Amino acid sequence: MRVVYRGLAVIGLVVAAAATLVVVLPSGPDEVAAGPVTAPPAAPSSSGPAPSTAPSTAPSSGAPPSASPLPTAEATPSPGSSLAPGYTAMEALYADPRVPKLTGRIKRMSLASPARKIVKDRRSGLAVPDLPKPWKSYGAAPFTTKQVLPKTRAGVRGIFVTCPLPIMRQKSPRNTALLAARWTLNHHPKGSRITWIASQPVKRGWMLVYRVKYGKHQSRAAVVVIDGGMSKPGLAFVTVPDSQRKQWRDISRVVAGVRVLG
Repeated sequence: MRVVYRGLAVIGLVVAAAATLVVVLPSGPDEVAAGPVTAPPAAPSSSGPAPSTAPSTAPSSGAPPSASPLPTAEATPSPGSSLAPGYTAMEALYADPRVPKLTGRIKRMSLASPARKIVKDRRSGLAVPDLPKPWKSYGAAPFTTKQVLPKTRAGVRGIFVTCPLPIMRQKSPRNTALLAARWTLNHHPKGSRITWIASQPVKRGWMLVYRVKYGKHQSRAAVVVIDGGMSKPGLAFVTVPDSQRKQWRDISRVVAGVRVLG
């Protein structure tokens, strides 16, 4: 029996040694130790402290997070800015306090006789009046044609320009003209606001005449949007400050004389 016990003892030592060798043998380069899969820690809030990675022994007293997302504030377009996300061009127009709603109360105006001399704008497909002195042609850029009055002491002067429509065309010529009038505020002093004077259709388009107020001063202005058969409708825009009010009569000549280039 002693021989048997000694044999069993020897076998036990061999097995223990083999187990020890398995433990201390290094793993190969492609082996990865298996372990429990855990979610990565949440990203820290930009307005709060970074979350601690150490386990907490204190029980949580807060309610579980809600599954529904938090409501977000809806963006609103600001005056003169580009469109806010999710807004159409007309929604941005209606949200602009500088441009009042165009109601049916706005009447038509009687138009002057068209001018005999014209200026041809082949890019927009329009023919427009060549206004008499003191108007004169001037470097057109960034427009395609440009006529101006002499500069005043205040540094402002009347301008009359044409170009392909610089804003998004709408299904209605009236709405397109409204957006064009809003766009022209970029060419008036800061803080300008529109008051409508006249609104009416013209052949293949629409025209608007309006007053632009800024501080103690104002300008008279008009836009005419006409489909001249080009890739974009043509825009004619005229504005004259109150320091040159004698030329306000030329605004009627402009809106009466804009037509499709034949």
